[in-house]
Amino acid sequence: MDTLDLSYRVAVSLVGAMARACVRGLPVGWQVRLRAEAPDLPEGRWTWLHAVSVGELLLAEGLVGRLREAGQRVHVSTGTPAGLDLLIRRLPGWDAGSGQISGGAFPLDDPEGLLSFLRKPPGAFIALETELWPGLIEALGSRGIPRLVVNGRLTEKSLQRGGPWLRRAASRLTLVAARDEASAEAFRRLGAPVVALGGNLKADLPFPRPLHGGWASLRAAWAEAPVLVAGNTLEGEEDLVLKVWQAVRDQVPGLRLMLAPRQPRRFDAVAEACSARGLRYRRASGTWPDASVWRETEVLLLDTLGELASAYGEGTLALVAGGWAHPGGHNPLEPLQVGVPTMLGPGYGNFEDLVPPLLAAGRIRVVEAADLEHEVLTLLAHAPLRPSVVRPLPESLTGALDRTWALIAPHLPPVG
Repeated sequence: MDTLDLSYRVAVSLVGAMARACVRGLPVGWQVRLRAEAPDLPEGRWTWLHAVSVGELLLAEGLVGRLREAGQRVHVSTGTPAGLDLLIRRLPGWDAGSGQISGGAFPLDDPEGLLSFLRKPPGAFIALETELWPGLIEALGSRGIPRLVVNGRLTEKSLQRGGPWLRRAASRLTLVAARDEASAEAFRRLGAPVVALGGNLKADLPFPRPLHGGWASLRAAWAEAPVLVAGNTLEGEEDLVLKVWQAVRDQVPGLRLMLAPRQPRRFDAVAEACSARGLRYRRASGTWPDASVWRETEVLLLDTLGELASAYGEGTLALVAGGWAHPGGHNPLEPLQVGVPTMLGPGYGNFEDLVPPLLAAGRIRVVEAADLEHEVLTLLAHAPLRPSVVRPLPESLTGALDRTWALIAPHLPPVG
């Protein structure tokens, strides 16, 4: 162990010791990780798949299915309370009665936190996107356990912030399956020794799972109404969406709205904003009434996790937020996957690999906030009430799951 490794171990050990000494006063996210427990699986005969939070867990859907079909025993970890809540609800479907898929919290990256996970360590570790934990990667590497990153995403800004600990962790990776060429080059510059282009797994996700039975009454009540679905809104964007929706509704009577904030911590604030405007709204997390109540409801606040991709299919037009008040954007493929006309804002920097080919194929529209009302009116005039035809994605965006699987399969532990 050299000075760089030692400095990291000392730092995280001090943080871990202080956290355990005052665990009750810590935020829930810290408490979740301090309670993380390793799965009771045979040493070297299981795969550890880490998805840091909700977005990465949704991204893991196709990969988990491929691992299960290959006979792998898989433990899925996540690092946030919202992620853990979604993970618990997704595990039965992921496992499909096979007994192969388990899940839980990701531990602190200090010796004590990792101890139980290394008593009977996995046969491979797979991280989604950009989860480089120096302590874990060093420990796995010293045991000869493959360390893989899939859908690897690394921006220029993240690369510039990467300090010596992050660079050391990258240098110890077995393989990075990058989601795009820019990320691949960034990982190479960070020091990853083997980097290949896997593609963006968001383009190869399975078709969204059916919504729960309570949606039937809303579906019946809103059957003849156009529905605007605004997904993954961030702070400042709910006001924009509500203003546009109310202005358009004056010209398109009966227009309904589904509003899905990105961050669970903001659900209550968005509900209060709806109340302050005097809107007749209901929260998806509450009880689901019969159709007569839904007929009087103007807005559904989608304050649940994991339902947005399916809920897009209940709409006439989708607004993928994150790019009107902020520079990153969110995944435009979810509404396209169910055949819904889609608009997004100009701040789609996190999806530079997806948006240009979708624009070139005429599959989406990038709209300035000032033009949103006009564009919504224009599309509503021509769109069917509900999606009827799902067009295939541009060929350049497909095949990511197959490519990624071909890259990681040689590194997975034996089955049986």
